[in-house]
Amino acid sequence: MDNKHSIDKSSLLELANKLMKEHDDYLAGMSVSDVTEKSGVLVFKGEYFLDDQGLPTPKTTAVFNVYKALAQSLSRQYTLE
Repeated sequence: MDNKHSIDKSSLLELANKLMKEHDDYLAGMSVSDVTEKSGVLVFKGEYFLDDQGLPTPKTTAVFNVYKALAQSLSRQYTLE
């Protein structure tokens, strides 16, 4: 059935920040600062590189792509303790 490993938040954040550097859309300065879990899916949060008006920039799309890839990959393997 469900073969996910339990992991504490700080260990998961450390792993996510390491893995994100391997993603094609990774940009210098990008990092994950928080993670929650909703219905078995890990939701990563961090800097979104918004402009002065709080609107998305081209970097925002890259961040979204990286966070989505992390969620897809790590949600299959881990659940928060």
